[in-house]
Amino acid sequence: MTNLVSTEWLAAHLDDVRVVDASWYMPSENRNPVAEFETAHIPGAVHFDIDAIADRSTDLPHMLPRPEDFARAVGALGIANGDSLVIYDGSGIFSAPRVWWMFKAMGHDDVKVLDGGFPKWKREACAVEDGPAKPVPQTFHAILRPAIMRNFQDVMAIIGSRNAQIADARSPGRFTGNEAEPRAGVRGGHMPGAANVHFRTLLGEDGTYKLQAELREIFQRAGIDPARPVVTTCGTGVTAAIVMLALDELGARDVALYDGSWTEWGGRAEAPVVRD
Repeated sequence: MTNLVSTEWLAAHLDDVRVVDASWYMPSENRNPVAEFETAHIPGAVHFDIDAIADRSTDLPHMLPRPEDFARAVGALGIANGDSLVIYDGSGIFSAPRVWWMFKAMGHDDVKVLDGGFPKWKREACAVEDGPAKPVPQTFHAILRPAIMRNFQDVMAIIGSRNAQIADARSPGRFTGNEAEPRAGVRGGHMPGAANVHFRTLLGEDGTYKLQAELREIFQRAGIDPARPVVTTCGTGVTAAIVMLALDELGARDVALYDGSWTEWGGRAEAPVVRD
C-alpha cells in the first residue's frame, strides 16, 4: 500500500483523517513554520515541531525522543492510536517523511504523506484556515520499533561487515566533501561504501514523488538494490526519510534510518570518512 495520498484524495477525506503540518526549514531559509502555520494551514491540521518533539538529552538536532515523551507530545496534539494520519509540509516534500518515519518508529502504521505538500494544496486552491490549532488532548501509546532505526554503532558494524547498503540523501557536493557542511565542526565526505541518492532527484518539478519506474532507475544507477537491506542517512535524519519512503514505495522491506546521520558521523573523530 502506498504511503502517499494526493491533494484530491485529502480534500475529499478531511473529515476522516487527522492532518499534521510537519513543516521545518533549514536555518538558512529564515522561515518560521509556526507563524506560517497560523497564517494558513490545511483545515483541522495541528503543527508538529520536530525540534520540540525530540530527545533533549543530546546535542544532536531533532533526534527521536523516548517513547513516553513522544506519546505525551502527540497526545497533546490531539492524536490517538486509532487515528488515520496525513502528514504534510510547507516545502512540498521535505520534513513530512521525517514525521512519517517517527510515527512508524513509534508503532503507528496508519500514517501517510501528502504528495506535493502544502504548495500543491495551495496551487490547486484547496481550502485553508488560519489561526493556532486548538486540539483536544488524547491518549497515545508509543511502542518503539527498533527495526527501522540505526545508531552510530550499528552503522560502524555495517561498514565492517557490508551486510547492508548505505544510501546518503545529501547533495553530491556534500557527499564528495567538495561542498562545506552547514554545521561547524563536521567533516565533509561520506561513509565508506555509501551510495549517493540525493533526495531532490526523487522528486518531480511539481514537488511530488516521481513514478515508481523512475525511482527504481535512480536507485539502480546509484547501485542500491531495494531487495537488499538499506540504511538511509543524510545531514540530520530529515531527508534520509525521503529516501526511505521512496524505497518503501518500491516494496523494500528492510530499510532503516540512521538518526544521527552525518552531523553525528562527521563530528566523531573515530568515524571513517571518504572524500572523493
